[in-house]
Amino acid sequence: MDNNLPLYLFHQGTNYQSYKFFGCHKTDGGKWVFRVYAPNAKAVSVVGDFNGWDYGKNPMKRFDGGVWECEIDGVEIYDAYKFCITKPDGGTVLKADPYAFHSETNGATASKVYSLDGYVWKDAKYQKNKRKTEVYQKPINIYEVHLGSWKRHEDGNVMSYRDVADQLAEYASDMGYTHLELMPVAEFPFDGSWGYQITGYYSITSRFGTPHDFMYFVDKCHEKGLGVIIDWVPAHFPRDEHGLANFDGTKLYEHDTLEHKSWGTLTFDYGKNEVKSFLISNAMFMHDVYHVDGLRVDAVASMLYLDYDRRDGEWKPNKYGDNKNLEAIEFFRQLNGAIFKYYPNTMMIAEESTAFPLVSKPADIGGLGFNFKWNMGWMNDTFDYFRQDPFFRKGCHNKLTFSFYYAFSENFILPVSHDEVVHGKHSLIEKMPGDYQQKFANLRLFFAYMMAHPGKKLTFMGTEFAQFREWNFADSLEWFMLDYPKHRDTQNFVRALNKFYKRNKTMHQIDFDWQGFEWIIPDDSVQNVLAFKRKDNDGNELICVFNLGDVERVDYKVGVDEGKYRVVFNSDCVEYGGEGRRYKKTVRAQEFALHGKEHSISLVLPPLTALFLKKSVVRKVK
Repeated sequence: MDNNLPLYLFHQGTNYQSYKFFGCHKTDGGKWVFRVYAPNAKAVSVVGDFNGWDYGKNPMKRFDGGVWECEIDGVEIYDAYKFCITKPDGGTVLKADPYAFHSETNGATASKVYSLDGYVWKDAKYQKNKRKTEVYQKPINIYEVHLGSWKRHEDGNVMSYRDVADQLAEYASDMGYTHLELMPVAEFPFDGSWGYQITGYYSITSRFGTPHDFMYFVDKCHEKGLGVIIDWVPAHFPRDEHGLANFDGTKLYEHDTLEHKSWGTLTFDYGKNEVKSFLISNAMFMHDVYHVDGLRVDAVASMLYLDYDRRDGEWKPNKYGDNKNLEAIEFFRQLNGAIFKYYPNTMMIAEESTAFPLVSKPADIGGLGFNFKWNMGWMNDTFDYFRQDPFFRKGCHNKLTFSFYYAFSENFILPVSHDEVVHGKHSLIEKMPGDYQQKFANLRLFFAYMMAHPGKKLTFMGTEFAQFREWNFADSLEWFMLDYPKHRDTQNFVRALNKFYKRNKTMHQIDFDWQGFEWIIPDDSVQNVLAFKRKDNDGNELICVFNLGDVERVDYKVGVDEGKYRVVFNSDCVEYGGEGRRYKKTVRAQEFALHGKEHSISLVLPPLTALFLKKSVVRKVK
């Protein structure tokens, strides 16, 4: 193979398929070629099952650019191997292959020989349909999943990719979700990190099976019409000896000075072209090889700011004298530009928790180039509001309305993620105030408000049936809760709400512009009522009214256009676990000017209830 071009591009930071060059690959002659980047090593050899782990049997040859290579005969699929690196100080260390496609787990840390060839994809129809509608106008309702704890076998063992694929794809599809978002599935050594401390970026974790098994998982999701988003972690990596840390005896992948001391991890050096090739190739790899539909990029804020989680003296200002990490900013622009060039319909989602500007805007106007950003402010404010006893909600009404001041400044996803139901933060149902019945009413109201609010949606597994226990990564969700009526009714409610969201364009077609939204009642804090419209491109409107108090509102008037209106969704229905209290299913607008309209309708608003209304279409008889 001619090494000149891939090496040249690698050192330029623009080899976006460097995984095809580095790592372990079978040659046309039946041997296996191993390549690794270790420019500061004195010597490198390959050790593994095929040579008795003898570092003297398969020494690698160095060629220009700090890359080492050798070919070995007699290698078998699933053979374990590592690189034995002689460091500049003369010491040796065994390192896993940074580009390995498969790895050991459960305390073992070697890479494993594997060929990605041979899987026959069946998602051509899905891929064709995916291109039909611009991603911004699609309904996007994401179900976030931790594969190790969504569901387990009866003996407590984790399910394989294939086992969980058949059940999870069917379940998520039936529930009306549009996408799955998987917490990190690249290889990681410590279960308690939930996958966020990665040692094998190109290895889909073998906890649940092989790379081909994971391909089956994605294929099965696509068969059910579900997109698959991967949680991706380019912000940091752990110090484990077999990983990227101090790889060739020097700080090859990590920054010279910047670390994440609170996390105990190292920061990538985004100024190194070889690091950019490594990371951008990895993002491309997930699309190329595993057909994923997007990446949720973790901890973006920690990358953007030099002083993130660092005290004075632990960082230096950039050339402009401020705290922006200019190299990380340029990395994001290059990353997103490369991904969208080849995958224009994918989702690049920034988990960014600050007010950094233009995160989800194009690079040519000064943005970072993502097409979506998590709205952490909405999440915090909304939880703060819903935790309050309804009697006191009038004092924090602005918690619900403030998000609309900036709702269209970015292309937001509204997240209720794993981070919000763990470490003493309480499960979603336990965040809700009131007695047993009121907790469930508040939860339904929360979901309805979230679905109606502009922005795409994400909820964590277990919230859809109101699991009371906080999430535990080492155990299955408490599916037995569905034996109890309130939890089964809540699941029915979420299913109905999800499907209502999908089939009503008013709720998703114009999420990022004021044209899709209109206030009706933003300021009735005294009665804890909120009302607004959602609109689509065809002129259809959905009136969303929320009684956030625990008192029924009788003859509550809402300004509307002339016509007849019918309630098309009611969170208080008995089949959802509600009280089934009286309300007017159909109302005609009266000539009573209100809220800037010449007409208004009179509603009965049950306590802690959301009502969605549509204007009835008058059909002319020929």
